Amino acid sequence: MHLAVLESFVQKMGSMFAYQSSEVDWCEENYKYSDHVAEFYNTVSNVGFFICAPLMMYLQHPYARERTLAVHLFWLMLIIVGVFSAYYHMTLSYIGQMLDEISILWIIAVAYAIWYPRVHFPNFIKNRHHFITMVFITASVSTLVIFMKPIMNAYILNCTTFHVLYTLKLELKKCPDPRIHRLAVIAVFWWVLAITCWISDRVLCEFWRAINFTYLHSFWHIFITITVVHSTALFTYFDAMYEIPECLPEVQYWPCNSWLLGLPYLAVQSSRKLKKDC
Repeated sequence: MHLAVLESFVQKMGSMFAYQSSEVDWCEENYKYSDHVAEFYNTVSNVGFFICAPLMMYLQHPYARERTLAVHLFWLMLIIVGVFSAYYHMTLSYIGQMLDEISILWIIAVAYAIWYPRVHFPNFIKNRHHFITMVFITASVSTLVIFMKPIMNAYILNCTTFHVLYTLKLELKKCPDPRIHRLAVIAVFWWVLAITCWISDRVLCEFWRAINFTYLHSFWHIFITITVVHSTALFTYFDAMYEIPECLPEVQYWPCNSWLLGLPYLAVQSSRKLKKDC
């Protein structure tokens, strides 16, 4: 009897890893370019995560050194999101979908834990340590819930963006810097473009197949990567203005200090250098 239970468990686990065991199949034609990659463009378009995350980790290191090295955890999580997303689209497996969505859930949790402004904490939260505990518990419970209705998870995760937009609106009301307002407009623009691609791929697939253009989800990967870079520049700026204003935080752009051509990041002055100069 125990052997039968074990065999049943192994078969169930094997089915979770099986190709195309996920309930979700994106619009791109499967196995068009490879017998081993279900959605070729949806898989390779994750390369942006692997390029941007190490670059931003390097650019944000001065800020992380002054604020908290936990900032680097966010960029490491972004690489993990890229790995699991690539695996998911390569296999369209149930376990790939779960890993993809759980990694997104936890990178959102990490972002909230590090950057959510203290002034917006609920009244019953006394400090950031308590807030991090609340975020960890919420993310843990949500991880279990994710397995209950997988097809709805992505929609629910995307809804957290509206809370981020609300928080952004509150912060911009207090910010007189026109460069930050412009950065916010650009970040929202990239998010609207990204979410439009995501939704269109899901609900208008027949139309895109009719005109032989089934690659919108791969554009989602590219645009959401750009959105993440711009959004983190905004919230690291707000965070630094609250937590380390003495470091003179300033949004700059790499490789060219122009909002039209560069990727935004937060530059700060070393607190040790500033004390020495004084």
